[in-house]
Amino acid sequence: MSNYDRNASSRWGASVAQAGGAELDQGLRAYMLGIYNHMTLGLGITGLVALGTNMLAGPDLRHLTPFGEAIYLSPLRFVVMLAPLAFVFFFSFRINQMSAATARNVFFLFAAAMGVSISAILLVYTGQSIARSFFITAAAFGGLSLYGYTTSRSLSGFGSFLVMGLFGLIIAGLVNMFLQSTGFQFALSCLTVLIFAGFTAYDTQSLKEMYYVNDDAETATKKSVNGALRLYLDFLNIFMALLNLTGNRNN
Repeated sequence: MSNYDRNASSRWGASVAQAGGAELDQGLRAYMLGIYNHMTLGLGITGLVALGTNMLAGPDLRHLTPFGEAIYLSPLRFVVMLAPLAFVFFFSFRINQMSAATARNVFFLFAAAMGVSISAILLVYTGQSIARSFFITAAAFGGLSLYGYTTSRSLSGFGSFLVMGLFGLIIAGLVNMFLQSTGFQFALSCLTVLIFAGFTAYDTQSLKEMYYVNDDAETATKKSVNGALRLYLDFLNIFMALLNLTGNRNN
């Protein structure tokens, strides 16, 4: 499952402060680089854990190992599906009480749990489809994030519309769990791509504005990890929606 309440992670933050040019520019670059580095590490952990889980689960859905049957077919699958969401809410409500090191570790544990949760895509879709969707997502995410970082236009006004769209997606997704309509799912995937494309630019600008030149190392690291989680969820939702739209299924 991928359509998590990615705004839950944005409860914690700070306002932007004005500072001298060179010091601000250098500090801002280091701050944003830290966000992207944490995000990339999180995606790497997710990919490696998904691959490892797939190797343990079996070659396909018709030839699952006992481990694969446990995490994909037994009631344990609900724990696997919901564990990443539990991490997101725990991170959201506890980050103010965490040390920077704990926040980083919780984020990496979340990324690992997500890897187990989405590992089934390796059984359902061809490797070529997964790779194609990943690289398309990476290219689109890079362009959208760059726009959010460099544009002088304030994107804050789009935030409420994006959040409304997100809640609409969640409700529609729950409804389609009962309808099981492929046409409805196709429309939801298209909307997911559009909404999280907007979130990518919006979040990047928002995270940039959270930078404060006088933050100590502990606060700066927690901001970095918090930002990484937000962008990670944007990236993953776009990827999963594109895979659903364009992916070729295994025979």
